[in-house]
Amino acid sequence: MSCNTSNTGSGSRTPRRTFEFGRTHVVRPKGNHQATIVWLHGLGDKGSSWSQLLETLPLPNIKWICPTAPSRPVALFGGFPCTAWFDMGDISEDAPDDMEGLDASAAHVANLLSTEPADIKLGVGGFSMGAATALYSATCRVLGQYGNGNPYPVNLSAIVGLSGWLPCSRTLRNRMEASNEAARRAASLPTLLCHGLGDDVVAYGHGEKSAQVLSSAGFRNLMFRTYNGLGHYTIPEETDDVCTWLTASLGLEGSRSY
Repeated sequence: MSCNTSNTGSGSRTPRRTFEFGRTHVVRPKGNHQATIVWLHGLGDKGSSWSQLLETLPLPNIKWICPTAPSRPVALFGGFPCTAWFDMGDISEDAPDDMEGLDASAAHVANLLSTEPADIKLGVGGFSMGAATALYSATCRVLGQYGNGNPYPVNLSAIVGLSGWLPCSRTLRNRMEASNEAARRAASLPTLLCHGLGDDVVAYGHGEKSAQVLSSAGFRNLMFRTYNGLGHYTIPEETDDVCTWLTASLGLEGSRSY
């Protein structure tokens, strides 16, 4: 297994964790390469699970990069290790955010995108914890920096989150209001959130609240899609909506209005 490491500290004297990321799977575009999207799996999963699905989507102009998260102890499972983009306990506004883990995963995503050609549009998407990491990457992009203050290096053109939630939601609006540039970036970043009403893992309310927080913070180009009866998984109706939205938002060949 090929592993990459990411180490993003804040410059403090406390020891910084080094994270070893697992294998990255790449789905090459079948047509003219116009966009590259890093797609992030959920807790305990791996990149290959989603690369197989993404390869079947009718999006020939997109290159998909599907990394695998590091294996780490997860508080939600009593410290049992599994693949996770960051450590987490219960999903709630009051739960502490693993800033070091979030920054390391967001930096890994940015590193994967940083070598793409200059004329290629870049995006981040994911499912569940992967969606949370994608949304955190979106906030890093609009604020221009990671949580530790290091500059965020890539320009994102699309964010997709399925069955996820927004980390660091308590402080986002205040941080956004301190920067006119952040407000401008947020208003112009296309963002799609999808959530099932029957989700019994990441409750629908978490997705709905995340959309509300992002909207109130200035993410004006945001769409929130609801699916009756959908649990914590994806269905063809949802992936069809993602395909249509990405085609229009990224201006891909054969685009049609959403």
